[in-house]
Amino acid sequence: MKRQMLLNEHASADEHGFLSRRTFLAGGMVLAASGLTACQTVVGLPDQAELPDEEFDYAAAYAALPDGDFTWPAINYKNFDQQYWRQVVDYKSREKPGTIIVDPYNNFLYWTLSNKTALRYGIGVGRAGFAWSGDALIRVKREHPIWRPPREMIARKPSLERYWEKGYPPGLKNPLGARAMDLWQGATDTLYRIHGTNKPSSIGKSVSSGCIRMWQQDVIDLFNRVPLRTKVIVLSKDPSGEA
Repeated sequence: MKRQMLLNEHASADEHGFLSRRTFLAGGMVLAASGLTACQTVVGLPDQAELPDEEFDYAAAYAALPDGDFTWPAINYKNFDQQYWRQVVDYKSREKPGTIIVDPYNNFLYWTLSNKTALRYGIGVGRAGFAWSGDALIRVKREHPIWRPPREMIARKPSLERYWEKGYPPGLKNPLGARAMDLWQGATDTLYRIHGTNKPSSIGKSVSSGCIRMWQQDVIDLFNRVPLRTKVIVLSKDPSGEA
């Protein structure tokens, strides 16, 4: 009888807001799960920068950027359409979060965060950027890459021949800019690159050479987020249907 009374008192206390052991454990699991979600890092590499939000400091993001032996010049980002600024956007995709999707027709590169959102960057697309499409993986990531002009470019401009063997050295004038990410299909180098540019005015435009150009500050930001073997999809047609 006394045992039954104690059980009834325990049940009554639980009904009036006091946590039973079972309730406490269940609540703890919920809190732990919610805490994990709140603290969980977005897809990609650890220790990456915070994602842009409504209070994002674009002046700081596009300021002159010291980087080893070089300082990349500030970007006059206000002179460009805001759609080309680094930003999180609504973007529906069936791809796994952490996939890069390149839309060369509208000058955007998306890094998927979920099946509904992506981090979008403005890009400039060279002729080589339209010469290849499909799926590949980032197999090589290069800081301060050297640049070797393709043979067809050397044919048009023979003075570039001197850069064929050893390449154009890293620096502010290097056509690949601050970073390069090389796309491979299996054991085959597609020769397709996501890279920086020493011509920031080319972002948002189709240009005569290169693959996928990004502002130096943006290509460094992307480089610091994506791991090797990141899947990259280069679209073969304009998703807006206007190609």
